[in-house]
Amino acid sequence: MSDFPRWKYALVALVMLFGLLYALPNAFPPVPAVQVTANRGAAPIDQAIQQKVSQALTQQHIAFGKVIVEGDHLLTTFADSDVQKSGLDAIKSLLGDGYTVAFKLQSVVPGWLRAIGARSMPLGLDLQGGVHFLMQVDENDAIDKQESSYADDIRSLLRDKNIRYESVARNTVRGQGITVILRSEADRTTASDAIANEYTDLNVSNGPSTGDRFALNVVIKPEKLRELTRSAITQNLGTLRNRINALGVSEPLIQQQGDSRIVVELAGVQDPTEAKKLIGAVATLQYRPGIGDPGDAQATEAARTGNIPPDANLYYMRDSHRPVLVSKQIIVTGNQLVDASSGIDQQSGTPKVDVTLNAAGARKMGDFTNANVGKPMAVVYVEQVYETKVVDGKEVRVPKVTETVINDAHIASPFSRQFQTTGLGSPKEASDLALLLKSGALAAPMDIVEEGVIGASLGQDNISKGFKAVLLGLALVLLAAAIYYKLFGLVADIALFFNLVILVAVMSLIGVTLTMPGVAGIVLTLGMAIDANVLICERVREELRNGSTPHASIRAGYEKAWSTILDANVTHLIAALALTTMGTGAIKGFGVTLMIGILTSLFTSVTLTHAFTALIHGHRKLKTLSV
Repeated sequence: MSDFPRWKYALVALVMLFGLLYALPNAFPPVPAVQVTANRGAAPIDQAIQQKVSQALTQQHIAFGKVIVEGDHLLTTFADSDVQKSGLDAIKSLLGDGYTVAFKLQSVVPGWLRAIGARSMPLGLDLQGGVHFLMQVDENDAIDKQESSYADDIRSLLRDKNIRYESVARNTVRGQGITVILRSEADRTTASDAIANEYTDLNVSNGPSTGDRFALNVVIKPEKLRELTRSAITQNLGTLRNRINALGVSEPLIQQQGDSRIVVELAGVQDPTEAKKLIGAVATLQYRPGIGDPGDAQATEAARTGNIPPDANLYYMRDSHRPVLVSKQIIVTGNQLVDASSGIDQQSGTPKVDVTLNAAGARKMGDFTNANVGKPMAVVYVEQVYETKVVDGKEVRVPKVTETVINDAHIASPFSRQFQTTGLGSPKEASDLALLLKSGALAAPMDIVEEGVIGASLGQDNISKGFKAVLLGLALVLLAAAIYYKLFGLVADIALFFNLVILVAVMSLIGVTLTMPGVAGIVLTLGMAIDANVLICERVREELRNGSTPHASIRAGYEKAWSTILDANVTHLIAALALTTMGTGAIKGFGVTLMIGILTSLFTSVTLTHAFTALIHGHRKLKTLSV
């Protein structure tokens, strides 16, 4: 009689059904597509754009699958990457510069599978193509920003303490700190004590004195400088992850390399120009004191003559392009934002961004608005993108910064931590700005020092070779087991097949990115998974040789082999865990696949094979076993 309980049969059936359902999406490979999104100022994506694209592709005899509008973008699918390239060129020439047209791989997994959370496994850079960037972080810029911030804070501190000073200025040599010029020895002593007490990260020392000029040297402590450089890398890593994830690039690889470099790999992105625009885009807000109203006589005269007051910048309003003078003093910036969300202002019906500041930013904003009720405050929108130019025959990436004023209103009442910014052109612009603000600002600028593109055709070649490797490895193991262990070998083969299915299902469900090292991990898992069945079969054969009955031999074989199987797999699991936790990139991918494969093989090799063996032999009178 079988001693295998019914609840275990139900468990095995459920796991097999789970494996088949959640591995099935991988049978639907994504198709090449072109995605179109509207830039600022362009007409939104609608049915008219959809019809124009369809007609243009038909007239140029470019075969396409579907042209569909999804949210704020348009998707056009194609049969292969060659036709996709022709389609992209045609759509670009049709729509012009007002729209961003980019390559995309579109999922075709049926809706009923997506409804239960089933999705295909994301593929790595080496399997589906994509772009690779090595980025250099400018750590010195983080030091410059910190010194400038300290200079502003010291000015505010001296004003609050009523300490007379002549100037507070950064030294021209980077890293040499700030020089404060006081008007008397007493003022210098008072200022030195105040700065030292308020800012413990600064070293304060007396400088030279001449007449009524008493200098004070303020330098950031070395340990704080080291912390700044480390945090610049950390913040940039976090910002890039948030930004790329939020903007829809699936499964990016973003990690630190060395002391000051970051590696970014975007699988499936086939246009490096669009990828660089995505990575390098920086949008933030600056809240500054206004000087008069937009288009007033002073601003108009400054725009006409070029004579701009030394403490001001000349900008233009985004909506009306009227000139406006704005103070160089920055009250708060996007670096001090905790949260940002977009919406519609109920009073004016225009797009808005609700802003929440951190404690330091809230204090500065509260102090300024309390002291300046009725006066103007400008919201400056700062956007930076990198343009590629050819200089002396070489491509050089040059940052282009655009600064416009989106709002210049008088302060009606004091506010500090939470408020809203209006004056944005469209709900999409408000949404994009909130997204970039919320994902954080880069602590220091980065430049791409190395880039590479892996074509989709090479990725397809890798997929083909990897698929053949898995099939060959699986076939050889199945054949060897069936020949040597007969019926028990066939049961082991069924378990091995379902081990592969369940492994793929688990990796798909939790979103593990499949790479070539991951394929190697699958092949190795298949070879290791049969080891447990070898131990079980040999135990059964040994029990039969010792004179046990067939049913007793089966029972003893599974019971006595379990401890050995567990010991062997635990040691493998420790090795896989070490690769996963300590490795990066390809090594980590191999370790993750191996670890999941070990866990699935423990179930299939023991529980699943025991269920099939009990189902075949449990209710029969046996004289011998086919093992």
